[in-house]
Amino acid sequence: MHLHLGELTPETFLRDYWQKKPLVIRQGFKNFEDLLTPEEMADLACDELVESRRIYKELGQWQAEFGPFDSYEHLGENDWTLVVQALNHWLPDTEKLIQCFDFIPRWRFDDVMVSYATPGGGVGPHIDLYDVFICQGSGRRRWRVGDRGPHKEFAAHPALLHTEAFEAIIDVELLPGDILYLPPGFPHEGVTLEASMSFSVGYRTASAKDMVSALADHLIDNELGCDQIADPGRPLAKQSGKITDADLVRIKAQLLDTLDDKLISEFSGRYLTQSKCELELVDEALGFQSTDIVEILSNQSLTRLGGLRCLYFEHSVKQGFFYLNGEKISMDSRLTASIPMLCDHQNLTSAMLEPWLRDADFIDMLTEWVNAGFWYFEED
Repeated sequence: MHLHLGELTPETFLRDYWQKKPLVIRQGFKNFEDLLTPEEMADLACDELVESRRIYKELGQWQAEFGPFDSYEHLGENDWTLVVQALNHWLPDTEKLIQCFDFIPRWRFDDVMVSYATPGGGVGPHIDLYDVFICQGSGRRRWRVGDRGPHKEFAAHPALLHTEAFEAIIDVELLPGDILYLPPGFPHEGVTLEASMSFSVGYRTASAKDMVSALADHLIDNELGCDQIADPGRPLAKQSGKITDADLVRIKAQLLDTLDDKLISEFSGRYLTQSKCELELVDEALGFQSTDIVEILSNQSLTRLGGLRCLYFEHSVKQGFFYLNGEKISMDSRLTASIPMLCDHQNLTSAMLEPWLRDADFIDMLTEWVNAGFWYFEED
C-alpha cells in the first residue's frame, strides 16, 4: 500500500495543510481494497472488548447505541452506520495503512476507525478535535466541510454532539482510494450514497487539563515534588494579607523547578505509551526460551502487537531509556542503538536485530516481551 499525494510531498503537506486547512487527495491510494469485509467488521462488533457504535435515525431523531451487537436486520437497508474504533488493535493489516502516514510521528497517532454505512447513513454534522485522514474504501460518500468559526454545538443525542448548519467550503463525493484530510475545528458531515466503508486514520494529543491531572497522579504515586517552598532572607511584611510579586516568583519557580526535563519526559513517556484500549495479550507466558527466539528469528519475523505503543525521546535515547506500554525500560549503553530499531519498526527481522542477537541481556529482554505477547512471530 502506497500513499500518493499528487503534486504535494509530505513536506509541503505539513507546511501548507497540517492543522491549517482541509484537503481532498484524489486517488491517494490507487486500487484501494477494504482492510476487512462488512461481515468481518460485524464480527468484531460482537466482541465486548471492541468499542463499537451504531448511529441511525428513528422517527426523525438521532439514535446512538454502543456494542457489542448481534443483529442488524431491524435497522433495514438504509440510513444507518456502524463504527468500530481502534481497528489497529484487532486487525494486523491495519498497520500497512498507518505506515503510509508515518511522516507524522507515532506519539501523535490515536487509532484507525472503520465505518460501514448503508445508503443515507452518516453520523450527522459535527466537529472533531483531532486531525484525521478519511480514506474512502468501497462505495461512495459525499462530504461537506465548513470553515473554522464560532459554530454552536448541541447534543442531538446523549452520545452525539452535533453542530449547527454550516456553509460548505468543500462539497465533494469521495470514491474508493480518495482521501479527505481534516484538521481540528472544521465542521463536516458525510452522507453515504451507496453502501460503503471508510477508514479514518486519526491523530490527537491529550488536553493540557488531562495531562496535568495525570501528572499530579504521577507525582503522588512516586512521591515526587515533595520539597517545601524555601524563602530565607524574607523581608518584613507590612500587609499580612498580600502575596507580593516576589512571592509569586518564588511559587512559580518552585513549580517550574519541579517540572524539569527528566520528570516531564519520564511522565510523558509513560503517559503516551499507555494503550488506548485493552491489549489482546496472552493469558499466560508462552514459555519461549532465549535460544528459541534466536532460532525462530532465522526463519520468521517478529511483529509488534497492534495497539502496543513503543516510544523514545531524542535527548535520552543514548542513555538507554525508552517507554513500552506505560513503563520505562532501561538498557545498557552497549544496546542503545537497538532502541530506534524496536520503536521505529512494526516488524523485526533477524537481519535488523543481528548486531544484538549474541547479547544475552538483549535476548533475555526480547524473550520476556515475546512471552508477554508484546511481539509475536509472523510467518514470512
